[in-house]
Amino acid sequence: MGGVEAFLSSRSRLAAIVLAGERRLVLQGRLGNHHCMIFPQLAHFTDIALLLLRVMVGLVFITSGWKHLKDPEARSKDVGMSKGFTIFLGAAEVAGSLGIIFGVLTQLAAAGLILLMLGAIQKKIFVWRTGFWGDSGTNGWSYDTMLVVMNLVILTIGGGNLSLVK
Repeated sequence: MGGVEAFLSSRSRLAAIVLAGERRLVLQGRLGNHHCMIFPQLAHFTDIALLLLRVMVGLVFITSGWKHLKDPEARSKDVGMSKGFTIFLGAAEVAGSLGIIFGVLTQLAAAGLILLMLGAIQKKIFVWRTGFWGDSGTNGWSYDTMLVVMNLVILTIGGGNLSLVK
């Protein structure tokens, strides 16, 4: 086996630089885990991007939870649940959103918010018979699914370096 074949077949790190005109594309692979970044400079902003994602998710849930807690009687009629369960939902949304925003028990908070959203999706599909986009294109369960995926990212990555608890 020649030097090039030995290098390419080894299980060590492989880095190939492909030049296309004036652009450089860096491909890196480790033991079958291949990553391709067109803009590797943006990797420096990962913690800021994750913080912005956490704040956005937290704002969505804290406003929803606050509405549940502010007027549980009216909200319970809107969501078709008891007043007590509506208060529980509101408290869970507020607590989860604070955990997500501040990075305290972030993965646990994200898991809890995913469970709440799966319950909302179940209700929209099987009870209210709402389609993915809904009647108006904005009142279906597409929004809920997006929040599940956003929380799934937070659940799998964690709070990042810009958290109160690491």
